[in-house]
Amino acid sequence: MRHARRRVVRRVTRLAAVGGLLLGGAMVTTAVASEPPDPSIGVPFSARPATSMGSELTSRLGTSRTAGNWVDSAGRPVVAVTDDEAAAEVRRAGARPKMVRHSMSDLKSATASLRSAPRVAGTSWSLDYKNNQVVVRGDSTVSAADWSRMTEVAKGIGGFVRMERTEGTFTTRLNGAEPILSTAGRCSAGFNVTDGKTDYILTAGHCGPDGSVWFADDRGRQQVGTSLRGSFPGDDYSLVKYDSGRAGKGAEVVSINDREGVRITGVADPEVGQKVFRSGSTTGLREGEVTALNATVNYPEGTVTGLIETSVCAEPGDSGGPMFADGIALGVTSGGSGDCTAGGTTFFQPVTKALTELNVKLIVSKQAGGAAPAPSASQGTASPGSSAPVTGGEVSSLLTRLTDPRNVGPGLLVIAGSLLALVATRWIRSEQERKAYRQYYSATWG
Repeated sequence: MRHARRRVVRRVTRLAAVGGLLLGGAMVTTAVASEPPDPSIGVPFSARPATSMGSELTSRLGTSRTAGNWVDSAGRPVVAVTDDEAAAEVRRAGARPKMVRHSMSDLKSATASLRSAPRVAGTSWSLDYKNNQVVVRGDSTVSAADWSRMTEVAKGIGGFVRMERTEGTFTTRLNGAEPILSTAGRCSAGFNVTDGKTDYILTAGHCGPDGSVWFADDRGRQQVGTSLRGSFPGDDYSLVKYDSGRAGKGAEVVSINDREGVRITGVADPEVGQKVFRSGSTTGLREGEVTALNATVNYPEGTVTGLIETSVCAEPGDSGGPMFADGIALGVTSGGSGDCTAGGTTFFQPVTKALTELNVKLIVSKQAGGAAPAPSASQGTASPGSSAPVTGGEVSSLLTRLTDPRNVGPGLLVIAGSLLALVATRWIRSEQERKAYRQYYSATWG
């Protein structure tokens, strides 16, 4: 009876070991097949958001018959229209129309009047497509006299200009994904870009004038590169040329924390209502929503136009950091008001315009067959615009790498364990056979 139980145990162990070998082989095959693809150098901004139907409709119908578009809470495109015929065309295309009184031409005429008025630092304006209004905001630094003067300008434009006071101050967020530092201050690396010959970091223009030298550490020992071709005010972008000329491994990844990043697969313009994420070294990964496009902000240093307005929070040190959604690059952090405790408004320089003006292309990850981008990707060493600390930092432990299901480690562990089980059962059986033989031999000898 005891021998029968031993045979059953050995058979079960062998079957489990064989199953482990098959499972481990499948895990290794899957991990190898899912290895992150090599970055594709210089892919232009061909990727478009899945909700671009609204933008196409507003472009086709024109600024006199539409007044912007956005995405509702269900992800359905909505188009503001000014006549029944345009509404019918929007319905036929599969989007939802909303009848409004003022066209895009009216809204843009209002912003032109605001630009022609005397400049007041601490103010901003943007187009509120959902409410068919122009929103003018004034921060805590705007005096009562200046606000009263702007209110009179708004009244002269019409009742569709809404005046709002806001807490905090509109400031550039100088000081944030991977930090880069210079005598001009501290900023964040945004996205890695290339002109085909040399690689650069795309960041905010207010971070420092052309010629600013950037370092990866606060002691100035690890030089990253030098600023050039910046634009601020007016726009808010600049390039940092890598001293080595190359962004290096992980150039297509932007950091979201100390150990992980998001692989970038393309670039596009956002839409109002779209959910977005921002990363910076001061406040890390934050999320929010696009609230307006083509916003104008009157910073103390000067006026910047054409910005993306969002509800994502930011703090000093987040400047130049990347904004993205579903692996698509959208903007770099410019400035805003509030903080990540009380909330606030943050503005971003659109990446598409910066790429066009600078004549560079985004370094992105190849995605075979149009596959969706991986939500995150751990990297060991990488450049400032990517996921790992520039200094090389703390590398993940061997145990962490072996147990990460995205690596071949777990599969190899299963295979090794199964082989040990097979060897052990064979050794035990051999020992038992030798023992039985000795017992039989000694019995027959006597």
